[in-house]
Amino acid sequence: MRMGDERATPLLACHDCDRLHRREQIASGAHARCGNCGASLYRHHDNALDRATALYLAAFVLLLIANAFPFLSLSLGGLKEHTRLFSCGWALWQAGMGELGLVVFLTSVGFPLLVLGGMLYLLLLVRWGIHPPAIGLVYRVTRALEPWSLMGVFMLGTLISAVKLLDMADVIPGPALFALIGLLFVLGAARSSFDPEMIWLHGPVRQLAQADLMENRKWVSCHCCGLLRVEADAPSHCPRCGGALHRRLHNSLPRTWALLATAVLLLIPANLYPIMTVRQLGQGEPNTIISGVIHLIEGGWYGLALIVFFASVVVPLAKIATLAYLSWCVERGSARHPRDLTRLYRVTEAVGAWSMVDVFLVGLLVSLVSLGLLASVTPGVGVNYFAGAVILTIIAAHSFDPRLIWDRAQASKANQA
Repeated sequence: MRMGDERATPLLACHDCDRLHRREQIASGAHARCGNCGASLYRHHDNALDRATALYLAAFVLLLIANAFPFLSLSLGGLKEHTRLFSCGWALWQAGMGELGLVVFLTSVGFPLLVLGGMLYLLLLVRWGIHPPAIGLVYRVTRALEPWSLMGVFMLGTLISAVKLLDMADVIPGPALFALIGLLFVLGAARSSFDPEMIWLHGPVRQLAQADLMENRKWVSCHCCGLLRVEADAPSHCPRCGGALHRRLHNSLPRTWALLATAVLLLIPANLYPIMTVRQLGQGEPNTIISGVIHLIEGGWYGLALIVFFASVVVPLAKIATLAYLSWCVERGSARHPRDLTRLYRVTEAVGAWSMVDVFLVGLLVSLVSLGLLASVTPGVGVNYFAGAVILTIIAAHSFDPRLIWDRAQASKANQA
């Protein structure tokens, strides 16, 4: 990369607003952001490839440890029950909720293993100077599954379940719990060290430079790997990763509206029906989402009650309202404060998955509290509706294309001019 030569410096388009930027060399540890909407563009670290490879390798080892050893143990009346990471999905499967059990297993175990395995496959081969076979397919799958790897949400569910069980029995943390805590920190550092360009830098397909893009010519940016192509010359699929090339996500607004409407319908039974029933010494009553929050308040756990209420009640409703508002703004061609609207979208996309905490909580309690007549937890039908609503809101956020906000803003300014 030749500094100062605008014609030779590679270009990249912001993922959120589609503004073009020249990819410049920045200081180690620095973070480049879009000057238009403030979105993150790329980071730079010295020895970034070695750093990212080591961190992803450490994360993979910690994930294996977290799955190999007991996660939590429950001791009551001389009886002990152990649970592992994969036990949560299996317990829901045995309770007759196979689909929900599969979702819990995939988001807490299956997808994280695939994501870390895919990243190591790419990074190790690139570091050894080998062009990875099927690099585009592996990268697309890894990118698609990463938002569904919800280990941080699972960890929060673990904390809440431990608090709920303290007045029932002794809760004993296992080696896997500490491995998962370490994994969250290591994985956060690995993600901040990874720059996708280190995968594609030595590939056969190069990124556009400013000389390749004539004035007033439109471009297409791959939604997966970020490769730029002149729209008139662009093929139907990205020549670098194989993903579909399109200027904007097809039918973004109709899909978003449909998903939001379905999520609203599912939230009604999700809050009316019980999500689980806790029995101790043969006594117990069904718990809805709200009654679970009240139980935490009665036990003096005000902070956790606030977290559960925020994640399970406020976030789903706020996410639906926010995405509906953004879609309405785009449809009516609103040009007011596009930067603020884009920030609002980013926050909504980031916090939406934390609503899954109640789903993981039910899975953990069902797998851990199985002590016969002494204590047991049975999942309720409400958790199925709630999980469906949360999943649909996550998909709706991914279906909404924030670049439409800026398209409408530019069109409005052009009309006023």
